[in-house]
Amino acid sequence: MKVENLYDILLKCDHKVSTDTRKIIKGSIFFALKGENFDGNNFAITALKNGASYSIVDNKDISKSDDRIILVKDVLETLQSLSKYNRTKSSCYVIGLTGSNGKTTTKELIHQVLKIKYKTICTKGNYNNHIGVPLSLLQIKPSTDYAIIEMGANNFGEIKFLTELVQPDIGYITNFGLAHLEGFKNLKGVIRGKTELYHWLIKNNKQILINNDDDEQRNFVNDKAILFGKDKNSHYQFEQIKSNRVSLKINDLIIETQLYGSYNFSNVCAAITLGLENKIELRKISKSLKNYSSENNRSQIISKNNSEIIMDAYNANPTSVKCALESLSNLTNSKLAIIGDMYELGKEENIEHQKIVKFAKGLNIDKIIFIGSRFKKCEINFKNFHFFNNKRELDKSDLKLNEKNILIKGSRFMRMETILNEL
Repeated sequence: MKVENLYDILLKCDHKVSTDTRKIIKGSIFFALKGENFDGNNFAITALKNGASYSIVDNKDISKSDDRIILVKDVLETLQSLSKYNRTKSSCYVIGLTGSNGKTTTKELIHQVLKIKYKTICTKGNYNNHIGVPLSLLQIKPSTDYAIIEMGANNFGEIKFLTELVQPDIGYITNFGLAHLEGFKNLKGVIRGKTELYHWLIKNNKQILINNDDDEQRNFVNDKAILFGKDKNSHYQFEQIKSNRVSLKINDLIIETQLYGSYNFSNVCAAITLGLENKIELRKISKSLKNYSSENNRSQIISKNNSEIIMDAYNANPTSVKCALESLSNLTNSKLAIIGDMYELGKEENIEHQKIVKFAKGLNIDKIIFIGSRFKKCEINFKNFHFFNNKRELDKSDLKLNEKNILIKGSRFMRMETILNEL
């Protein structure tokens, strides 16, 4: 079936799409995707029974069993092609977003601002890969004004591919950090991979949003670039105000947020800049950002037993861990950091864990607990440092975890949020 005909079906189904028969949206199109341990084709009929209107399959035999089953050459490629076609048929303004750290938080902040005035959609959760991005693009309806699409990558060429699907009107890279080194090898590789977005934007005469305080990003300044930052030559100049929460000043107005960590300063600035660029009043932006609170273990603030817990356990890499530790160090009252192993670092794994331990020695933190076999290899005898192979060992120890400010951070595999029950 041609993509044009599938698009008509998408409109008929009101852009409702499903990929999991356990979570079928009534009246949706079910895409029978394949995984390492399953073949979605085998669930095409189940999807229809559970409420889907159509099933897209690439198994000829299964396609004969029901008139509502549509046969295509490749389900994943069809999903991607349809998402690109849907984006091109829409007149909505699309913002493409990538970076090593802070992508999801920045996406949520931009959405928080733009929805003040416009009908806005954004990537759900961290649906930012070759499947998630198409699913996000299929959310765009003819009535959608703005779409914020997050793109992730762990190897070269992936951002380029996703950007071709997204075709953003403007793009922004949050930062370049030591993440996904298995694929990118080093920081130069990260920069090369992430800036595939900027190269596409320049080639297609689109706008670039640039953090003017980032030396690497300034290399991409052109006449269509929008610059923000502390730098006085920025189109939008911000002043960072010292506080336990991210606070800043622009145009004599102080904007306060509930966000923890100085590393979130540029994320907030990016959202404000896009709001102002799109004719949203600064005072309305300020009010909206003040009401925003982070969720899903991303710089999430949790109050428990007279302690304030900074739950930043969704993921971790050397750059984000250093930033989180440094921000904790600057807080007042007693401080505890519980840091879990970092994954996807390739050959640099041992060196990067050692660097974190060495970095932590110079910080003003009362107690630091390192958890995981990677950090355990780096164990040193240093005041207030504690090393455990896993969370069970910590649980069995007699350590008191009752400091006033507690940071919890680690890679997703470590599931550091489960420590919350021990506090």
